[in-house]
Amino acid sequence: MAKCSIPLLAIDGGGTKCHVVFMDRQGNVLGQGKGGSSNYQGIGKDGVIRELVFGIEEAIADLRQKDDSALPQAEIEVECAVFALAGLDTEYDRRVITGLVQEVLERLPIRVQHLIVENDGYAALLGATGGQPGILAIAGTGSIIFGVNERGQTARAGGWGHRVGDEGSGYWIGKQAVMAILKAYDGREEGTRIGEWVLPHLGMDQEEDLFNWMYGPDYSVEKLSELSRVVGQAASAGDREAQRILEAAAHELFIGVAAVVRHLSFLDKPFTMILQGGVLQNEGHVRELLMRKIKAYAPQVQLDEARKEPIYGVTAMGLSYLQTKTSTEA
Repeated sequence: MAKCSIPLLAIDGGGTKCHVVFMDRQGNVLGQGKGGSSNYQGIGKDGVIRELVFGIEEAIADLRQKDDSALPQAEIEVECAVFALAGLDTEYDRRVITGLVQEVLERLPIRVQHLIVENDGYAALLGATGGQPGILAIAGTGSIIFGVNERGQTARAGGWGHRVGDEGSGYWIGKQAVMAILKAYDGREEGTRIGEWVLPHLGMDQEEDLFNWMYGPDYSVEKLSELSRVVGQAASAGDREAQRILEAAAHELFIGVAAVVRHLSFLDKPFTMILQGGVLQNEGHVRELLMRKIKAYAPQVQLDEARKEPIYGVTAMGLSYLQTKTSTEA
């Protein structure tokens, strides 16, 4: 069988979508594709395998369309593949996800020489900081905080999944909104207008429909996470409860950042702060309040305004490996 050699395959798999990229050694994109959620804790093992296969197949099709040498039937040899996936938080997760990745590769015309499997947040941190002292806060479907100091020590906070964590994330904000609507419906709390945005967004007429959806087959972590944008709209329209929820989200994220600041002894030292994920990039109120809290706590923080996509960190890990490999072989 004909073969096509590609230096790098990089996959950033988050709780909402996965981004797949083939690259050369200079960092040029040779082909790319996208799939859905890659967190097995949210969509199950079969769901992750399906979405990763779909995204990689899309990237292969893009590669072959752009490169005549990548023949339709050619097997693709990849020097380094980096899978940075959400949900990798424990050694058990690592075993599960490594098994998923191996099954994905077995279903595709790809042979990998060196495989790296890592948490998506950790990969994004290393790429975003370029090895310099810094902290990365991610608040998308889920949330997690990673940091690295000048001695190469790392620390993390949060990232324990939607059942026991993910405070300040899109999922957490959506859940708080649903709880506020149902409490107001009961008369346990003062009225909120969040339902005027949430119910139409979900195609519902009344609060009981919301309850049925939460416990029905159409519910998903991703769909609940999407409500964070609706809460943002309600907050902009002046709903006090929606504003309170966003303020609480910023505070929860700050607690995680503060923990990492203490672990890495950043209180009186300069470090870079990177904010990623849909909540922190799209909800200005959460972003601004979080940064005010961080600056008051650790005055020498510097916000990285580049807002690089998480895939940048994943490709940086792979390119670093390839560079080290080349230097060793020289």
